[in-house]
Amino acid sequence: MGRVLSVASEAVPLVKTGGLADVVGALPAALAAVGWEMRVLIPAYPALRKQAARWPVVWSERDLFGGPATVLSGEVAGTAFLLLDAPHLFDREGGIYAGPDGDWRDNDLRFAGLSWAGAAIARDGLADGWRPDVLHAHDWQAGYAPAYLRYGGSAVPSVITVHNIAFQGFSPAERLTALRLPEAEFHADALEYYGGVSSLKAGLVTADRVTTVSPNYAGELRRPEFGMGLEGVIAARGTDVSGILNGVDEAVWSPEVAEHPYSATRMRGKAKARAAICAEFGLEVPGPLAIIVSRLTDQKGIDLVPAVTPEFIAAGGGVLVLGSGDAALEAQMQLLAQQFPGRVAVRIGYDEALSHRMFAGGDAVLVPSRFEPCGLTQLYGLRFGTLPVVAAVGGLADTVITANPAALAAGIATGIAFHPTEVAPFAVAMQHLTALYADPKLWAQMQRNAMRQSVDWGESAARYAALYAGLTA
Repeated sequence: MGRVLSVASEAVPLVKTGGLADVVGALPAALAAVGWEMRVLIPAYPALRKQAARWPVVWSERDLFGGPATVLSGEVAGTAFLLLDAPHLFDREGGIYAGPDGDWRDNDLRFAGLSWAGAAIARDGLADGWRPDVLHAHDWQAGYAPAYLRYGGSAVPSVITVHNIAFQGFSPAERLTALRLPEAEFHADALEYYGGVSSLKAGLVTADRVTTVSPNYAGELRRPEFGMGLEGVIAARGTDVSGILNGVDEAVWSPEVAEHPYSATRMRGKAKARAAICAEFGLEVPGPLAIIVSRLTDQKGIDLVPAVTPEFIAAGGGVLVLGSGDAALEAQMQLLAQQFPGRVAVRIGYDEALSHRMFAGGDAVLVPSRFEPCGLTQLYGLRFGTLPVVAAVGGLADTVITANPAALAAGIATGIAFHPTEVAPFAVAMQHLTALYADPKLWAQMQRNAMRQSVDWGESAARYAALYAGLTA
């Protein structure tokens, strides 16, 4: 069995701000099934320090970017975790990336500390004798880990996964020494990035392999509109870059364990779940009930929703929104609820249990993202037979078979995709949704297609295992 050290800023079930945590938390169990042991290194944020108070110390350093640090080893829900306890970096009130006044100003040093610890463990192993064969870094927060390995002369191979290239970990050039990076590597082909340094670029140029979270996103990142300044770096890596789809935990995201259980062959429970969620929010919707479970941001295309909603409501549809984000978009969603009482309802915030009820009771899930590296929302929709209406970008295009004439004739459609991410194509997609819903036999077929599509980690875990095996052969 091979060993992998996964380095990330968050992972379920311990800490989560987004989909990154779901992926990092799911990979260990998925990889165990194909012969790889993974331990997950994340920071010991305040609540986690208490949880790990009796865990043994397996690594330490006297000065980790300004103070002493230890790594504690333990297991939570079957996953082996390593918690980096560095109070001077992570013991703070507020969010894991930001406080009351915005992002922590020393985020570069905080997560450089995480990367440094990851590289040291990969190079030297732990006090309990565990030593990884591969280091797997996730996003900008762990981007310096492959760099510290490479510049430190270690032969341990590394992989970096880009979950969202929009976040790059930029620092001014004068931080180079404080970040323990070699001045000789401050040039355009290595660390230099628009006059400063980027932890994500550092990982992209030093890791042995680069992965993204969908094949389509891997291709998109070579284009300026998606690469966000790093498209040249991605292109230069050539065949070292690959896309491996994310999966979901089908045991957790399952209509068969919903409050009103159902399956692809026994759909009665979905009608009950729809009635229940409509009653919960005071909705009466004669046509399709479309749900939105999302961060309310322009990236997610939420600014397009107000323009397409009136026509959709007039055609019989309804909209149920769960999310938070940009204050102006939150206000727009609430205004829609005021304009269309009984047809639009909004809950600002996030509620995991409610999201499950919404996927169970919704007819369609809207994901009009301008870019979407992989996306989990559409995968949840497929799992629940809540047909995705998606922009044809990133992993959305990889996972949803759009209901065009050919797919409908072949009986394989699982949702609706539109392009580009603009109001007019989105409006046409919503018209198509209403028309499909009006044909019960066709709609039922699409639901069965969606629910039978595999969205678990099986195939993706096998691809990661093959990647690791290739690096250690």
